[in-house]
Amino acid sequence: MLPTVRSVLDLPVLREAQPRLLGSAHGLDHAVRWVHVSEVLDVSGLLSGGELVLTTGLELEKDPGRTAMFVRSLQDAGASGLIVEVIGDRRNSLDALTLAASSAALPVVVVRRRVRFVEITEIVHRLIVAEQLERVERARAVHEAFTMLSLESAGTGQVVEQAAAMIGAPVVLEDLSHLVLAYAAHQVDTTVLLDNWERRSRTTPSTAQTSRTGNGDWLQTPVGVRRQVWGRLVVPAVLDDDAGAAMVLERAAQTLAINRLAERDRRDLNQQAQAGLLNDLRQPRGLGEGEAQARAAALGLRRSPFYLPVVFRGTSPSAVPGTAAADAGGDPLAGQQEERLLLEQLARALKPLPCTAISAVIRSGSVGTLLALSSQQAEDKVLRALAAAVAQESEREPAPGGGAGSWTIGVGRLQDSLLEAAAGIDEAAHVAETAATLPGQDRPFHRATDIRLRGLLALLRKDPRVQQFVESELQGVLEAEARGESGYLEMLGQFLESGGNKTALARISYLSRPTLYARLSRLEELLAVDLDDAESRTSLHVALLVHRLRTL
Repeated sequence: MLPTVRSVLDLPVLREAQPRLLGSAHGLDHAVRWVHVSEVLDVSGLLSGGELVLTTGLELEKDPGRTAMFVRSLQDAGASGLIVEVIGDRRNSLDALTLAASSAALPVVVVRRRVRFVEITEIVHRLIVAEQLERVERARAVHEAFTMLSLESAGTGQVVEQAAAMIGAPVVLEDLSHLVLAYAAHQVDTTVLLDNWERRSRTTPSTAQTSRTGNGDWLQTPVGVRRQVWGRLVVPAVLDDDAGAAMVLERAAQTLAINRLAERDRRDLNQQAQAGLLNDLRQPRGLGEGEAQARAAALGLRRSPFYLPVVFRGTSPSAVPGTAAADAGGDPLAGQQEERLLLEQLARALKPLPCTAISAVIRSGSVGTLLALSSQQAEDKVLRALAAAVAQESEREPAPGGGAGSWTIGVGRLQDSLLEAAAGIDEAAHVAETAATLPGQDRPFHRATDIRLRGLLALLRKDPRVQQFVESELQGVLEAEARGESGYLEMLGQFLESGGNKTALARISYLSRPTLYARLSRLEELLAVDLDDAESRTSLHVALLVHRLRTL
């Protein structure tokens, strides 16, 4: 950091000159950007702000009445301080300086012993240049560190950890829905750091540039490319050097944005062959049907008239990324172990069935399978048998995270082409992921017709524009919940699910009519909409569904 007037006065060369502060000590912590030596009284036009002015004051001795004007002109020009050498019997100058300093915010200091101004100038300028070089070196080190993380396609957690280490404070990455994507506590208790995070975050407005905002005075920077912002990095702490921390946050945000664009799925080594084939089938790049079937047959998938894409989505806490159990408080490899266990269970379950398959982890928490079937009639039979076998295996063989592993099954469309079936893996994954959020699941497997509007919204939920729509629609209720006015989000859901029927709402909410109408009136006030308007209810219902799907 730049030296201050206080630190300059503490230099040995000035201490020996017996400096004495006239007036208030308020400005002693002003930063000194440069040192200017002058013997003329009209120097305001020569200053650009932050200068420490040194003078013998001989011109003031000639006309003490101009002292107040001189001090005021320095203050208006943004000077950081004034040091006057007053040697000998110069009572008139000293009295005038004391009077001027009493009403000035500018620190005015007199020294009663002779001092070499050139020595002060050399020392202070050396400190300033050293500080500037330190900034350049720090900027270079930050640039090199985050450039290496970009080249290595480092994970989100690594980037956030690096930022926290360089800043020396906790750093949190959240999305537009105020959900924590990654964090580095950096010697702060995680419980304290993340306690009521969503509520605290909602009361801290986002900004388009790096700045401090909100009641907590958080330092933050947006994460994303140009207008496609998808999150923000936050330092919820007081720092000694905001400028340096801001530089680190901005470079970390750039790295996260670049890595998000370039990230690729990573596969388990023990499933590399099948995973590689499944990936090639989903993105053929010139691969023909004949070659695809030949490669699949080499891995055990028999040529068949029909092929069916199926995806198993983990619903146990350790299998789903983003849950507390997956992110903390347990074996970090538990999710991967559950996926490997499922692959083994599938292999055993398929042996007695009239079909063959290739299976691989397609993303964290999801396992994809291509089934080769001999007829259309075999589809439901095989799926039911497979679901039952996996359920029995899971009950018999506990998951690594404890308890029985739980999986939701999503099914794509039956195809007579292997490549077309492989392309349907994404649809099956989407079905499985969305079906995992359905209340009261009683089906062994799900198809696209089972998820309907919820499925469409699940596809769009990560689009920043959709997240902005949700925040805009539900802003009043979400902010009220963050302030402690609880129950309105739940009431909104009940109201919408009852089709806006207040009689039905009163029955399921166990509220009297006057209380219900008062709460609905408050709900309308928070949302700034008319709940009797059908289009408003539709818009709010869509926003609420997306809000509930955000943790997928």
